[in-house]
Amino acid sequence: MSGYFITFEGGEGAGKSTILHRIANRLQEEGYRVLTTREPGGIPIAEKIRDVILDKEHTTMDAKTEALLYAAARRQHLVEKVIPALKEGQIVLCDRFVDSSLAYQGYARGLGMEEVYHINQFAIDGKTPDLTLLFDISPEKGIQRIHNNQHRETNRLDQENTTFHQNVYHAYQKLVEKFPNRIKRIDANFDIIEVEEMTYTTIKSFLRT
Repeated sequence: MSGYFITFEGGEGAGKSTILHRIANRLQEEGYRVLTTREPGGIPIAEKIRDVILDKEHTTMDAKTEALLYAAARRQHLVEKVIPALKEGQIVLCDRFVDSSLAYQGYARGLGMEEVYHINQFAIDGKTPDLTLLFDISPEKGIQRIHNNQHRETNRLDQENTTFHQNVYHAYQKLVEKFPNRIKRIDANFDIIEVEEMTYTTIKSFLRT
């Protein structure tokens, strides 16, 4: 029996990481076998690449270098952690996947979404999520949440200007239009309890199909 690959996407401060773990706990309480992970990271090799990508001192990193590093981390994470779990029938909840690269490097960095898509096709061999949840919140409100949350990990992407984050937001809207059957929008403007409930309902509806 093959499992389900469900990814959580959104701009900075959307709250997806917090919701992911809350949903995982609920599903596990119901008897589902759930694996939580993140990109870039999730395994030792990819976590080391994450440190390089998100280091706040690496301000001179070239956009193509960044895209290639994300793809490299993604490949190792996929073959070492995600695919084995899916083969065991687990539900994999992953914080970010290819859509993030399309939005951040493809659109916001100006490399081109199609170009970044092709880079990542080499990395993932056509493996795509079964369901993607986009936590939709304005970049201004997301950044404000980051500033208000002193416990959140800050990284190099948090230092980008408002225009960059607005471009990320617009890219995600384009992706929803392009992949309406896979990507479901979650209104992240509500409080955490309401957002969790919307997410839970969407995932359970998917699992029942």
